[in-house]
Amino acid sequence: MSTPADDPLSRERSHLASSRAALRAMREDVEALDIRDVTANWVNAEVLAHQIDERIKALADLSHTPLFFGRLDYLTQSERFYIGRRHVHDAVGDPMVIDWRAPVSQPFYRASKKDPMDVALRRRFGYTGGDLTAYEDEHLSDPAEAARTSKLLQQEIERPRVGPMRDIVATIQPEQDEIVRSGLGGTVCVQGGPGTGKTAVGLHRVAYLLYAHRERLARTGTLVIGPNRSFLSYIEQVLPALGELTVRQATVDDLVGQVEVRGTDDAAAAIVKGDARMAEVLRRALYSHVTMPTEGVVVVRGSRRWRVPSYELEEIVRELLDREIRYGAAREALPQRIAHAVLVQMERSGEAPDDRVQDAVARNTAVKAAVKAIWPVVEPAKLVLRLLTDAEFLAEHSEGVLSEEERKLILWARPVRSVKSAKWAAADAVLIDEATDLIQRTHSLGHVVLDEAQDLSPMQYRAVGRRCTTGSATVLGDLAQGTTPWATRSWAEALSHLGKPEGVVEELTAGFRVPTDVITYASRLLPHIAPGLTPVASVRENPGFFEVRSVGDTAEVVSACEELLRNEGSTGLIAADARIPELSEALGAAGIGYLSPGEETTSQTRLTLVPASLAKGLEYDYVVLDEPRAVVDGEPDERTGLRRLYVTLTRAVSGLIVTHGAPLPPELTA
Repeated sequence: MSTPADDPLSRERSHLASSRAALRAMREDVEALDIRDVTANWVNAEVLAHQIDERIKALADLSHTPLFFGRLDYLTQSERFYIGRRHVHDAVGDPMVIDWRAPVSQPFYRASKKDPMDVALRRRFGYTGGDLTAYEDEHLSDPAEAARTSKLLQQEIERPRVGPMRDIVATIQPEQDEIVRSGLGGTVCVQGGPGTGKTAVGLHRVAYLLYAHRERLARTGTLVIGPNRSFLSYIEQVLPALGELTVRQATVDDLVGQVEVRGTDDAAAAIVKGDARMAEVLRRALYSHVTMPTEGVVVVRGSRRWRVPSYELEEIVRELLDREIRYGAAREALPQRIAHAVLVQMERSGEAPDDRVQDAVARNTAVKAAVKAIWPVVEPAKLVLRLLTDAEFLAEHSEGVLSEEERKLILWARPVRSVKSAKWAAADAVLIDEATDLIQRTHSLGHVVLDEAQDLSPMQYRAVGRRCTTGSATVLGDLAQGTTPWATRSWAEALSHLGKPEGVVEELTAGFRVPTDVITYASRLLPHIAPGLTPVASVRENPGFFEVRSVGDTAEVVSACEELLRNEGSTGLIAADARIPELSEALGAAGIGYLSPGEETTSQTRLTLVPASLAKGLEYDYVVLDEPRAVVDGEPDERTGLRRLYVTLTRAVSGLIVTHGAPLPPELTA
């Protein structure tokens, strides 16, 4: 009869308890640090205190999050490693849990029967909450054991969800791991259909890069860009769960938010404003402010007068223009160049001026007046405002770039008094950001993750690219889910606008999240929205639940929600934006509480009412999709509408009910 000590599960639970105790001790050691005698001044003290506080947060033991999820036993030297979310060591420094990002952890994701990578046994652990409840072994080096699908892995992938997006560190697949561990120096673009895990792959790549290049990225910074606030709220807990607390999150609108956006463009105007050709129009308009000098500059110092003739000033200006440096940098250089020309004359006359004299000449009233006349200060918002309100100015600087019809589309019908009173649209803010960069270089980060990238305009890609000119990027998206009139046509084109034409495009086609019947149904739309794109192939063993229902009224839609809420996990009711008020009223009448996208689901409130326009990137265990025809009709054109429908059809992880009173789009019934 075996004793608890001989029971593998008991031994693993004992190791878990010891590991948690070791992590607690690591945290207590940091909390006990006394920095009073090691800091030279209050600034150093503040910096060090902040670093210690961040370290304490990173060592938090999340009670419902498994500390380790796997184990590797090697053939040689009897080595054994537990793989988890962060490194844990005992009192003498020996590792008890290895960080999943460490090189020694890689075989946990990559080893197979064909290539065991010297691994004798791979053990996966199952958890309920934070309690270890099961384990499963794969004997990779045993030829007698047939390869099989891990049931624990499938259970973890299909586990019901309540709350924000979880990490997938325990379920990363080999093709995903290759992308996650790709180097910092290169830009990677991941094309992935619904449920392929592209968002999770992008976030885990950030976590990996921060592990592998900690000091460099600590200096340069990292940024995750999402399509909207609801999406960012949904993913915001993934990196902290992996111990990464320093990654900033933003939308593209946040990045370019120099003016308040209070207006809207129709689709035709937004397409023109978002076209990359607008960058050339802005450049021409900006540099039109530079005028060649017609008079020389006379600098008076004491009893001497020094004159720089107009032809010499013109040579200086043309040289600065030829160097193609930023408008503002060239303007700052101009007085120094003029001052240098004066110093050359001083030296010829026998004087010996130094740098202080040159700086004094550069600040001379006559020099400053000449600079103001030749190379005036230009405010980005005022430049864009003039282009959008002055027909002659726009025509002059868009000649040969925009057509007359395109100019009419973007010209404002009414004059505007000032930048503050203007009703800027989102595309205008991007133009202002472009103009700002032409004047003064935008700060570049070490790495940027751009999710749902297929919806960006070329000018928005340029805005993101400016944030990583000296760094790299991870671009995530699905061409079939492009739901803007200016949606990306190809990743090669997108990477070119981003300034990363050398970026590598990787495609994920294995679907881990969406059930087979659901993705098969949604894929009927692919020939109409993204011809040639490889359909997602679900690798789920559980086929999930799928049904299309003809309903008479909203009461039957609410009934479908009640039916799905009897299951464990989250439920989303997704509908065309115009139908949200009616459905909200129906849910209220039935006494069913619900959340808005981005709000965290709880065990008490597990239903979210989702406008179709905000569904992208979100996932729910169960979904009721209301009135597909209305989703399509809510968009400006049929193709965009069908793409929006594709997005809404693929938000379910375990089950989908499609309800409709109007006929279904023929693309679904063909």
